Amino acid sequence: MLPQTCHEKRETYFLSERVASRHRIRFNSTESNFSGLLTMKAGKLDIHTLKDLLERHTILDPRVVVGPKIGEDAAVIDLGERSDHYWVVTSDPITFTTEEMGYYGVVVNLNDLATMGAIPKWFLATLLFPEDSDSGLIEKVFKQIHDACHRFKISFIGGHTEVTPGIEKTILSGHMIGEVKKDKLLTTSGARAGDLLLLVKGVCIEGTSIIAREKESELLRNSISPSLIQKAKRFIYEPGIDVLRASRIACDSVSVHSMHDPTEGGLINGIVEMALASEKEIEVDLKKVFVYDESRILCQEYGLDPLGVIASGALLLTISPSDLSTLRKALEEASIPIQVIGQVKKGKPRVLAIDKKESKELHPLPRDEILKIYE
Repeated sequence: MLPQTCHEKRETYFLSERVASRHRIRFNSTESNFSGLLTMKAGKLDIHTLKDLLERHTILDPRVVVGPKIGEDAAVIDLGERSDHYWVVTSDPITFTTEEMGYYGVVVNLNDLATMGAIPKWFLATLLFPEDSDSGLIEKVFKQIHDACHRFKISFIGGHTEVTPGIEKTILSGHMIGEVKKDKLLTTSGARAGDLLLLVKGVCIEGTSIIAREKESELLRNSISPSLIQKAKRFIYEPGIDVLRASRIACDSVSVHSMHDPTEGGLINGIVEMALASEKEIEVDLKKVFVYDESRILCQEYGLDPLGVIASGALLLTISPSDLSTLRKALEEASIPIQVIGQVKKGKPRVLAIDKKESKELHPLPRDEILKIYE
């Protein structure tokens, strides 16, 4: 063991007991960076690891109404007493696919705002292209962004673009800003005991499109029909990965208590995040979850659980049981499917899958199921 000097001193910090029992992270206090003992796999950070990291830092500005928190889709900033609106801001990258990435980038970011009752207004993008990218690719991605912004009445106001050494494929990191009236703000933490848990549309819309786009040649060789593959590729548009229209109908029809956009980790992680954010117990009947036929077929091809595949396009929300018939009618008139899949209860933050008289606690998946297609 090396002697410790004032320049060599290293301190070890631990995560919470729950995480520390599995992981240990060493922090170099002199160099102010992490020299890890843990090798991270692709995908979002483990929920409990991320929670510990976020809780280490305090927010300096008191105007931040909602800051970083597990389950919350965006941050909220108070513009002051003279404004009756909050700003709602979010950031999300596109890393699983490069086809239609401009559209993906706009939509996954606007979804985060939609689930908080906000109207998306302004979009920024950081675009990193690999070396040897041609100008045609760059123009294509820019056009996709502009077309998507135009479709959803959003202004594309800036960002950063460069050709970056050391990366193998294009990366888009999007940033969206929107507005919500102060008395209309929704949060994932707003779920109340006694609420019904509803699923709008089904799963796994985004994942189905990604599989079809990334693995088309392989799927054809495995005798998956060309028509199914083409339909699956179009899933980003129909049934669609956006939840803006559905969220607006819900907010305009009834008193929604909470909404959440299940993305990486799929529906299961989305529900777990709602339970953690609201500090409630959620019971869910997984047999009531609608899985598209195309999703089931493509997931089966790669041994994926559809409930753990990236699920943009689905919308989770909680409402009072007395509002169910009104909301169901409003969404059905818009040809948007809705299903009651569970209920919110008092209890420790967790999700219980109910099957007849038995129940089993659902734990967050450590990584999205779709990553298996790249292995």
